[in-house]
This record gives sequence, structure tokens and C-alpha cells, in this order.
Amino acid sequence: MKKRILVLLAVVATLVSCDSVQQSLKSTYNMINCEYNYKSISGLTVSGIDLSSGLSLTAIPKITSILSGSATSIPLNFNLNLDVKNPNESAAMLHGLQYILSIDGIEFTTGSINQSLNIGAGQTQTLPLSIGVDLASLMKNNSKDAVVDIAKNFLGIGSEKSEVSLQLKPSFNIGGTTVASPVYIPVSFSFGGTK
Repeated sequence: MKKRILVLLAVVATLVSCDSVQQSLKSTYNMINCEYNYKSISGLTVSGIDLSSGLSLTAIPKITSILSGSATSIPLNFNLNLDVKNPNESAAMLHGLQYILSIDGIEFTTGSINQSLNIGAGQTQTLPLSIGVDLASLMKNNSKDAVVDIAKNFLGIGSEKSEVSLQLKPSFNIGGTTVASPVYIPVSFSFGGTK
């Protein structure tokens, strides 16, 4: 994976000026070598019900009814916050990224962000990903029980942990040209469940 990235960066380097390219290449390579870890989920809403402070006793019957009913749309929105640690001796930068989010083998959503992130040497920053998905659509194409189990983990009432696979493809600005990484950076973690 790193060899393909280095080849791509070398090709771009031949097309643009040297000084700015060398700095861009170094910060780009540093970003690829950062450590990406799950931090938290925030801003959670299901069908417009704000659950960012947790599941209240009054929300439980509403959510249960929504998940077990036959709603044609069940929007789930949240921020997936990742800690990005730069273990390198110089800055790491990105200028956006594409992502693929899968939970328990179900592709939840894909998307992109167009924000820059500049992480100093030895520093850690939070990278928030705004995620929005329609649970009802997922239930049509996957096991309804599996999707409900995942939703329960988001709500903090699930019994089994959910396994999350996040694929990140950063974009970099090299000599004024935006270049996407040729490969995805994998991030895996689990959440929820009482076991």
C-alpha cells in the first residue's frame, strides 16, 4: 500500500515545484502513517429524536415503536469522532477524505468531507465525520434484526458488540493539485453491547 502511495507522490512531484512539493510530500506521507482510533459518537438522533444525552425513559417507547414498526424512513444521524495521532517528527496534513462505513458486515454509508486537518508532530486531533443513514432502507436490503441490533448498540441497549470497519481515503494538496490516496486506510473498532 505504501509503495503505491510513494509512486503516486513521486509522479506528482515531477509535475510541480520542488520546495513546496517536498513539504507536501512529507506531510502527506506523515498523514498516511498516523494512528486512527475511535474516540466517540456524538450528536446522535433517530427519526429526529435527540439522543445525544442518552436514552431517556420517555424516548424508549418511541424508539422501540419506530424500530419495530414499518416506517418507510428512519433517519439515523451522528458524528463519528476519531482521534488521529501523528507519531512523526513533523506535521501531517490532509485536505479532505472519502470514507466507507460498515457495521457488522453491513455497508452503512459512504461519503466524503472537504476539510483540512493539520496535526503537529507528536500531537493528536479529533477528526469528526458527520454520518447520516436511513435505517429503513438498510432494513430493506439486509436483515431487519441485524440492523435493529446495530441501532440498539447506538442507543446503548444492545446485548452484543457491533464490529465497525471504516475505510478512509485521504486527499492531499500537493503543489496546488488535490490528489487522492490510491488506497484506503483501514480503521476497525467495536462499540455497544453488554458482553
